[in-house]
This record gives sequence, structure tokens and C-alpha cells, in this order.
Amino acid sequence: MNKDHPEVNFGKTGVLIINLGTPDSTSWWDIRKYLKEFLSDRRVIELNPIIWQIILNLFILTFRPSKTAHAYKKIWMKDINQSPLMYFTVNQAKKLRDVLGSEKLIVDFAMRYGNPSIRFKLKNLKEAGCENIIILPLYPQYAAATTATVCDEVYRSLMKMRWQPSLQIVPHYESHPSYISALVNSIEKKILEINWKPDLIVCSYHGIPRSYFDKGDPYHCYCHKTTRLIKEKFNKIDIQTTFQSRFGPQEWLTPYTDKTIEELPKKGIKNLLVLCPGFASDCVETLEEINIQGKESFLENGGKNFDLIPCLNDNNDHIDLFEKLVRRYL
Repeated sequence: MNKDHPEVNFGKTGVLIINLGTPDSTSWWDIRKYLKEFLSDRRVIELNPIIWQIILNLFILTFRPSKTAHAYKKIWMKDINQSPLMYFTVNQAKKLRDVLGSEKLIVDFAMRYGNPSIRFKLKNLKEAGCENIIILPLYPQYAAATTATVCDEVYRSLMKMRWQPSLQIVPHYESHPSYISALVNSIEKKILEINWKPDLIVCSYHGIPRSYFDKGDPYHCYCHKTTRLIKEKFNKIDIQTTFQSRFGPQEWLTPYTDKTIEELPKKGIKNLLVLCPGFASDCVETLEEINIQGKESFLENGGKNFDLIPCLNDNNDHIDLFEKLVRRYL
């Protein structure tokens, strides 16, 4: 080879798992920076962009960071200065790397919003010699505002590359047998840990505006499919689907999780378990919105026992699922 030729690494395959993202800290500025990136995504907010940017910058980014910071402070892992979502995503990448165990394979993680960015990690994988890259978006149920926006950012990043790797994106996995088994195992494990019998299990998924569903987004159907498959495998306790985390004045997918939790005690449901199948890692939506706000609401309205079934996080069932999803493309 000509000594003046730049060194080129080659012969590797990269696996990049991608989660939603997290602020770098609980400071007002870090929260604001994260929210600005997230809420500026045209897939997330499908309003007129000029009008929305005025609303976002004048009102939402002035007032909402304080409220969001308050929520993050309740669940922040202060000893390691990380959010739970970051902690579990780091562990998921490490454990998947150990399981796949090949010198020709590089396993890493990125966040759709915040750090480390998709663009930064794709550049690193390419420079490390990855001629093939497999993308695993950590969203079991496809939605335009989640899986599709990960794809958007991956494609935008590749557009900047002179020498592009080949690309494969692992699709949604809402009905994968290993995913359903892992969720059922997590339910059974929690039931063994508690000393009371649940009257109901609520499967709470992140909501999307009703208008997105009306335009053809399949997310609602995939959520109900996951719940149905859980019911088929675990039929000892009634299970209900709800949707959480709505934002703004428009109608979102119903029934709403917060309203449902508030009303259940009046219907005789005094002992409640909540599972959040759409989240790959515990985060502010599960730990603060459900296990703090939801629990308080349930108990204040007459409930007796409430518990959150942890997300699959970095447990062995989850890593086994990731391995199966990725190996199809190796």
C-alpha cells in the first residue's frame, strides 16, 4: 500500500442500540436543552413548525424545564450522577456485547435525543472499521414518533458520510415470543415478591395524539397486540391497556392511565399492579409518573396496595431477546 494512503479500518460489524434519551443532569439548562431537541422533532410534534417554534421557545421552554427537572430529581441516581435510563442502556450494551462475544463485532449505544448522539456513535463505528451496522431501536411497538425518528436521524447521519457502511434496522418486536415471555416472567416475579393479590394489572403504554392514529400510525394496534399476547400467556389476573404521558390540549389515545388509576378504587379495584411494556428501561415516565404520581393518586382515592412491575431493563430475558433480534442480521 502507498505510504501516503490514509489508514482505513475495515472488516467489523457494528450493533447500535438506540434509546429515547435523557438530560445530562437535572440542571435547568440541561433539561431545557434536552426538551428543545426532543420537542423540535417534526415527528414528535406535527404542528405548523413556525407557530410551534414560537410556542415552544416563548412558553414551553420557559416554564416546563423546572417542572421536568423536579420530576427527574426524584428518580436521579445521585451516587453515579446518571438517570436510570442511561444506567440501564449502558448495561444493556455491555451485556449484549458479552453475549454476542465476537472480535469482529462492536456493540454500542446511542440516544435519539441528548448524549451520546446517533451521529457521534455512527461516526465512531465507521472509523473503527464497521462496514456493516445493525440498528436496534429500543421501541417494541412501532410509532412514527419513536422508531421512525430514529431511522430519520440514522439516515441524516449517513448522508454526511463519504464512505457509507451497509445498514440494517431491526423492526418493531411487539409480538416476539421472547419479548412476551420476558414480560410475563416479570409479572410472575413481582407477584412472588408481594404479599397481596392484585385485582387488576394495568399495561400502561406511552400515548400519542389521537390525530396521529387517525392519520394511520399503527402504534395503537401494536400496543393492544402486546397486551393480548400477554393475556394469552398469563390469564390468572385481568389485564387492561391504558396510555400515559399526554402533553398539550388535544385528545390522545385513550383510556388515559392517570384517569384510570384515579377511578379504579371506586370500581372496587383496591390492589393494583402496573406494567409498562413499551419502555425498554425504567425512566422518569415509569418511576416518577407511575410509581410516585400514580401510586399517590391510587391510594388517595381509596386504593389499598399499588406496585410497579419494573421494566425489562438489563435482566437476562431482555438481553436474550436483544441477542435473538440482532443475530438474524449477523
